[in-house]
Amino acid sequence: MESFKLSLLASLLPFLLFNLVAAGDAGEELGTYIIHVQPQENHLFGSTDDRKAFHQSFLPKHGRLLHSYHHVASGFAARLTRRELDAISAMPGFVTAVRDVIYQTQTTHTPRFLGLDTARGTRNLSVGFGEGVIIGVLDTGVFPIHPSFSGKGMPPPPAKWKGRCDFKGSACNNKLIGAQTFISGSRARSPPTDEEGHGTHTSSTAAGAHVPGAQVLGQASGDASGMAPRAHLAMYKVCNEEGCASVDILAGIDAAVSDGCDVLSMSLGGPSMPFYQDSLAIGTFAAAEKGIFVSMAAGNSGPLHSTLSNEAPWMLTVAASTMDRLILAKVIIGGGLSFDGESVYHPAFNLSGPLFFPLVYAGASARPFAQFCGNGSLDGFDVKGKIVLCDRGNNVGRVDKGAEVLRAGGAGMILANQFIDGYSTLADAHVLPASHVSFVAGLEIKAYIKSTSNPEAMISFFQGTVLGTSPAPAITSFSSRGPSIQSPGILKPDITGPGVSVLAAWPFQVGPPRFDLRPTFNIISGTSMSTPHLSGIAALIKSNHPDWSPAQIKSAIMTTADATDRSGTPILNEQHIPADLFAVGAGHVNAEKAVDPGLVFDISTDDYIGYLCGKYTDHEVSVIARRRVHCSAVTAISEYELNYPSVSVPFTQETQMSTKWVYRTAKNVGEEPAVYYAHVDMPANSCVSVSVFPSSLSFAQTNHEQRFLIIVSATNSSATALQGAVRWVSERHTVRIPISATFAAE
Repeated sequence: MESFKLSLLASLLPFLLFNLVAAGDAGEELGTYIIHVQPQENHLFGSTDDRKAFHQSFLPKHGRLLHSYHHVASGFAARLTRRELDAISAMPGFVTAVRDVIYQTQTTHTPRFLGLDTARGTRNLSVGFGEGVIIGVLDTGVFPIHPSFSGKGMPPPPAKWKGRCDFKGSACNNKLIGAQTFISGSRARSPPTDEEGHGTHTSSTAAGAHVPGAQVLGQASGDASGMAPRAHLAMYKVCNEEGCASVDILAGIDAAVSDGCDVLSMSLGGPSMPFYQDSLAIGTFAAAEKGIFVSMAAGNSGPLHSTLSNEAPWMLTVAASTMDRLILAKVIIGGGLSFDGESVYHPAFNLSGPLFFPLVYAGASARPFAQFCGNGSLDGFDVKGKIVLCDRGNNVGRVDKGAEVLRAGGAGMILANQFIDGYSTLADAHVLPASHVSFVAGLEIKAYIKSTSNPEAMISFFQGTVLGTSPAPAITSFSSRGPSIQSPGILKPDITGPGVSVLAAWPFQVGPPRFDLRPTFNIISGTSMSTPHLSGIAALIKSNHPDWSPAQIKSAIMTTADATDRSGTPILNEQHIPADLFAVGAGHVNAEKAVDPGLVFDISTDDYIGYLCGKYTDHEVSVIARRRVHCSAVTAISEYELNYPSVSVPFTQETQMSTKWVYRTAKNVGEEPAVYYAHVDMPANSCVSVSVFPSSLSFAQTNHEQRFLIIVSATNSSATALQGAVRWVSERHTVRIPISATFAAE
């Protein structure tokens, strides 16, 4: 009888706890949490309703369940008081709770620049169009009636598609096959309409339909097309003007996995955190495990080192670089000196002619305009009829600065980089005549202003859009850099792609008010823009090789990347010095080569578990894996031992001599038979030596695998990092593996 009473009390304990908690919770602040839970071992859910009921069993009667996750996390999201959370923590099956994190979005010519289109504008048939592939985009929603999402000529989605469209009427079609909203809170029931523009831009970049006559304010004119114009699109709205909540992002990933997406594109970023606390890392691990390729933004916090978002090895982390196009706005100062700058807005008159205006500096060091650089106000200062020179930065947006100059009566604006941004300029849709110039140009213009009592300037827009500029590509200043904080043994970012002044679809007009009935586009910049380029290219590879794993697709992208720019010299950074691997990753994506890489490096789920067990506890790995993991039963490996298509090995400065043995396994997906020969590219006279054994790899047939050893030896170095590569070269292919050796004090 006593045992029965104890059993009954145990079964009623959660209910009693919650009733006691609820009685004292009035007025307590609610927080949003992701609650990771696990059922008893070997328990199987008969349906999604059963799983949701299990999740509900952890909550009080008044609920507040936001999302029940079925595929990418073992748990749910809910609004809870602190005492309610404490009560859940005491219940059987509870694993851990993670507070909601707010992530941010990381904000035409590119198909030709990337080799997807020929010089005549037709598609390079060797790469294809992305037929049969579904790209899921997690973003701010979509503007469905834009012609970039036309279903004309598109085949129906694959039979595996299980998603839905929450727009009324016929907004969805064979191009835009799905659209859902996952914003928790008061607007959760709203349609997935894009009110920001970001999601429309990114989704059309990845797989937008062909639209002739695309332009922004008359510039960058041409035919717009996504990277994979015949791939299908599904939008999962997880962001609004307030940002992107991790509980909603995880729900969007959960739905995309269930719906049947092949590629996920997420131009989102947040703080660096351990993977078992990172909802994006947890959700994308499940997606990769289920064969879904994931493309993620590296972040816009550059150029300082270790500023990356999205560092997990199962996601492709994408940096941002320029293309060979300049939307020219030339600054001419008294005395005839001129400086190339950029702006999308080119007025038809006013500053286009040979007209000079008085020039004033509103920089942080130039009183009385310092207040403007701090808070965006020119009140009380005379700038009427003058061109105002402003410094980039100071927590005021570039276009916002121009808007304030216009409001105060200014005739135009010159926006000068500060040192940290170097030569990285951006073409924005300004609301007045403007030009964004480099740091060096800004210094010369400021020196001119100081040298004369009546400085004057004009902005010339005569040349308009200029193609074939150099250096290109070059890493832009805002692109976040490695090394990775969470996993320094994995070289990040993985790759770079076009992310500066990218033209794509937009829901509404930009620039000065005007009457224009043409389809609306915008030119914006960010790793948000480079990410969908890589998502679309991944779709092209998936269409050509439907049986390839996400790791194989990533390997194809990375090992075929270009380490040099269009002129054959090393890719430069924002200071116009060679970019290191922590900026450029494996290099700039080469879409044509990526479809036919020769060799690939594959990684299984078990490999990832071994990698995680080398970093974390059983409990932490279990959160990521969504099941109980006992690392004692797993072969744990160091980070650099993962079969990754790049190598990052850590050394300590105190070690006089150290050697790392790094094994990789390559799979032949090219010609058969094939022989590859090893070539080592490391700086001459460096303290790091690299050897490869064997020196050649022979493959008798397709899918044949060969294992090889890279020995990295280092002596004590005052350097923080040394970088190079190993190349495997056959008659038809070159497979390049970037190598980074880092040195840190113990």
